[in-house]
Amino acid sequence: MPQNKTPILGVHFDVVNYDTIVEAIFTAIRKRERAWLCTVNVAILMMRRDLPSLRDFIQRARWVVADGKPVVWISRFFGQGLPERITGVDLIERIAERAVEERTGIFFLGAEETIGQAMIMRFQERYPGLDIRGYRNGYFTPGEAPGIADRIAKSGAEILIVGMGVPRQEQFISDHWDKLGISFAIPVGGSFDVLSGHRKRAPELVQKIGMEWMYRLVQEPGRLWKRYLTTNLRFLYLTSIELFRKTF
Repeated sequence: MPQNKTPILGVHFDVVNYDTIVEAIFTAIRKRERAWLCTVNVAILMMRRDLPSLRDFIQRARWVVADGKPVVWISRFFGQGLPERITGVDLIERIAERAVEERTGIFFLGAEETIGQAMIMRFQERYPGLDIRGYRNGYFTPGEAPGIADRIAKSGAEILIVGMGVPRQEQFISDHWDKLGISFAIPVGGSFDVLSGHRKRAPELVQKIGMEWMYRLVQEPGRLWKRYLTTNLRFLYLTSIELFRKTF
């Protein structure tokens, strides 16, 4: 079970790699413990400062992992360096692989119907024997949410993977946690788009050098340029201030 944590701008990141976090998740499931995990990147680090509900959700998470190379890079200045970036996409696939071995049921919630169904088909092909207990698209009204939570509970799934964007996905998990009946939940943002093949992921080399954000910016400049500019500058400013305080 992960013990060491590195604090960065108010968030305590678990010092883990893929193998140790997947083992921790399934150990907790076998013990019938209930918990959720957060994958936190620069954007979420900044967003939590303005959203008390998101800040609370991350605070209550059993595990918090770094989904961003900048967070991994800066971690060595704040404590024990984080060993690697842990992305939602890659973590879901490792969870699915392990779930086949453990015979653990999974429910998927999020994305458009066509994207979600395409992802389910890919998972069925890639992980034969995966126990998919259900899927529901992420487009519903607040009034429909309790019924969806009941459906998830009745499915008997032990794992819930939610891809509805921040902070809506976190709010759903938090609001309905007592009714969901699951052991483990993970919010994963837009990962379903990648897992379905709808959105192309950056080449592996681009990911390794920490430039996946640039690859996405080139793909969607109109939607992302302002967010990336303001978020990244704010992150640099706040980490610089924090490091200055630690040094002097």
